Amino acid sequence: MLSSNKSLGYLAVLAAVFILIAFGLVLFYAPVEQNMGMVQKVFYFHVAAAWLGMLGFVVAAVCAVLYLRIGKLGLDAVAASSVEIGLLFTAIANFTGMIWARPVWNTWWTWDPRLTTMTIMAFTYIAYFLLRRGIDDPVKKARFGSIYLIVGFVTVPLTFFSARLLRTIHPTIFGGANTGEMAMTAEMYFTMGFSICAFSLLFVVLLLARSRLKISEQLLTEREMLEQEEEFGEVSGG
Repeated sequence: MLSSNKSLGYLAVLAAVFILIAFGLVLFYAPVEQNMGMVQKVFYFHVAAAWLGMLGFVVAAVCAVLYLRIGKLGLDAVAASSVEIGLLFTAIANFTGMIWARPVWNTWWTWDPRLTTMTIMAFTYIAYFLLRRGIDDPVKKARFGSIYLIVGFVTVPLTFFSARLLRTIHPTIFGGANTGEMAMTAEMYFTMGFSICAFSLLFVVLLLARSRLKISEQLLTEREMLEQEEEFGEVSGG
């Protein structure tokens, strides 16, 4: 356990270093975009956060499928943790997107297809926790939660492809059918890639830490349920 804590600590330090380097690249290495100016630099963290939000939901869906096949509650803990982290990064993506949109679109928010589908996606996964709160039995909670994650996952590709398949003002990195490609240089692509890698490492740290905590909570709940059953049996026997 001590070795595991140290490994997680080293990984957290490495993630922090990578994120600091990413900030440096954004501020001093990536050139200023010719049309949007300095505000475009929010883009690097906006894209990284949006990517990790969706990655969190992908990991949750994979864990849900594995849980239904294997039945280990630890997979349910990882799935729930991944959804929590996915929602966190989705919120960050929305917040940074609003900062970016205000000077470019002259509004904090517009019901653009990408923004609309991302909002639907976020509320879909918020409802996942409402479902879990209404179920006390850990096994039923894990089973129904896993089924919900598999069904709700449809919102993830819908959000990802919305800017490419629908009429939208949201820019795409590599272009699409209805929107022009953002003018990006090699330095911009490198900064974007490094930012995504740095935040992906942070995602791994958060997922490991949160999953371990949730597994501990599950074990504690199981122990309490066993103690309650033993007490009930003693009372009934007496």
